[in-house]
Amino acid sequence: MRKMNISLPKVKTIILYFANHTETKFLGKVKLMKLFYFLDFNHVKNYGSPVTYDTYYKLEHGPIPTVIKNIVDSASEDIISSDLKDIIKFETPSGTKMQRILPIRDVTDKDISLLTATELQILNDVCKTFASKRTQEIEDYSHSQAPWTKTSYLQEIPYTLAAEDKDCKVEKGEIELLLSL
Repeated sequence: MRKMNISLPKVKTIILYFANHTETKFLGKVKLMKLFYFLDFNHVKNYGSPVTYDTYYKLEHGPIPTVIKNIVDSASEDIISSDLKDIIKFETPSGTKMQRILPIRDVTDKDISLLTATELQILNDVCKTFASKRTQEIEDYSHSQAPWTKTSYLQEIPYTLAAEDKDCKVEKGEIELLLSL
């Protein structure tokens, strides 16, 4: 598979979109990683290619996008020096370890212009499906998907495994072709 460079402006737009279109009381780092998983893999299932092209690994709490996780972790440790300082802030509710992600501005038309029509459609669908879901519900659902069930712990999750889910609308060969372009 060809490795694409991940677009930081696009990732920032997606994080901001998730922060503005889901219930922030449930939006921590783990849930955010699951939302990215469903965005990428649902786009693969419908159109044959991911949105971010990040590399996902099977970890304890589900599929994790590696580059995006590093960007968010870095921001949570030092938001002032972070690439995300202009879009989100973190809050730790008392009595929890959760780092809640809160938007500091709305999504603009300029932000949205970084997404294709199909990316925006899947992003909207993911938000509608998971907006008020707790992290555990989303994690459990991700664990029912072929990309999770057919991958070993700490192994990279190939996008082509999306073709093994019943709701996939494209063939594995089409995904392989689109990923190789």
